[in-house]
Amino acid sequence: MSATVTSNHWVTLHGLVVLLGLTVFAIASHTRRQRRHPSATIAWIISLTLLPYLALPLYLLVGTRKNLIQAPSQMMKLAPAKPHHSSDPAKTFQNLAFAMGLPPVMSLDQLVIHEDGRAALQNLRSVIAGAVQTLDVCTFLIGSDVLGDEVIESLIRKAQQGVQVRLLIDGLGIYLGGKLHLRKLSAAGVRVRLFAPPLRSPMKGHVNLRNHRKMVIADQQKIWAGGRNFAAEYFVGDAASRPPKTAWIDLTFDFRGELACQCHRQFEQDWQLATGSRKDTAYQPIAVTSSPVKHGAQFIPSGPDQLDDTVYCLLISSCFNAKKRILATTPYFVPDATFLMALTLAARRGVEVDLLMPRQSNHRLADIARHAALREMSAAGARVWMLPGMIHAKAIVIDDELALTGSANLDERSFFLNYELMIAFFDPADVERFGRWIEANRKHATPYRSQPPHVFREFVEGLVRWVAFQL
Repeated sequence: MSATVTSNHWVTLHGLVVLLGLTVFAIASHTRRQRRHPSATIAWIISLTLLPYLALPLYLLVGTRKNLIQAPSQMMKLAPAKPHHSSDPAKTFQNLAFAMGLPPVMSLDQLVIHEDGRAALQNLRSVIAGAVQTLDVCTFLIGSDVLGDEVIESLIRKAQQGVQVRLLIDGLGIYLGGKLHLRKLSAAGVRVRLFAPPLRSPMKGHVNLRNHRKMVIADQQKIWAGGRNFAAEYFVGDAASRPPKTAWIDLTFDFRGELACQCHRQFEQDWQLATGSRKDTAYQPIAVTSSPVKHGAQFIPSGPDQLDDTVYCLLISSCFNAKKRILATTPYFVPDATFLMALTLAARRGVEVDLLMPRQSNHRLADIARHAALREMSAAGARVWMLPGMIHAKAIVIDDELALTGSANLDERSFFLNYELMIAFFDPADVERFGRWIEANRKHATPYRSQPPHVFREFVEGLVRWVAFQL
């Protein structure tokens, strides 16, 4: 009798834990409007039902995908008037961005695309040195090397000159770059904040949401941005380090103008989220100007702070609207089924699709996971190019009318989990310049040769793709 009672108590307790887990999942998904893929929702429900003691803590740690808390009435205000239909890729891009409540196309001046790491470093030094009143820096990591030390010393120097300097660094990335002397920065007057440190309130579900944005903004007027972190390998390398750091190929740029003000506004929102000065960091739409800019650029924020998966949606739409070419470069290519289909269908209907990647990146698992998608690309007629060295650049050019570049990789982590910053350029001259930059690097690459995988290889690839969100 006693054993039966104990067993009943255990069954009751287990049922209550399962009910608690499913209730937490349902409430959190509804209030935070997570918009998960159906397969992800099913996976969480099954896990919470069969393994609630493991799945519930795991869900509380990494289950959050969107960091939005907004009243329904506020969300309804984001729905704009229906734009005019257009088959033009650039106009379609702008219409969709407008429908998602993103900022309008703005003017920019003195756009400089950095040809290589040396030019990127020279322009970074210039932007920092030119700051007179404020200097705001956002990065994923700072290396414990000669380049990272130079950036730190530059920020300290500006703070000592009376410039208001703020440094926002990702709470996980700070450990990946090496030891960073935060006290030295703070003592010099640099205000430093960590974005979502993993050990701070881990049960809020933000552990897996990383700030991958990179930008340096001087006096709210000039911005340096792109894919580079502040470590030696992203610029010119460091032969004296042990082991030596070889310079990677990466893409950054700088400009002045109204667009820089929009980027600064995003920095302010990220800073407020990191400092906890306000709980609701949801995007507030910017009114469209009465005289829209025809050939300018558009700030495209993406991540948990946006109602939609903005970069993901805009890329898929652009691939479906491409007429002549899709030219892209990324260090990691782990697309979901929909984005992969958009690329392969474009190739099958005659669009020239070229993808430039490193033969071997700095993430072994991402290299394993990419082959199934690359085989589909090759079978559809797309051309995949492999560089012998590491390329960390992120850019995609659609026809001659649109170039999208910034910090987002063509993988599921960048599309659905990271806070990212991209800029869409519409001036034909600017689009051509970004296209030439990719083409110049493609000349040193060799074609990818697709080979049928053996059974073990296919099993390993599938296993790694199962955790593709984390790559």
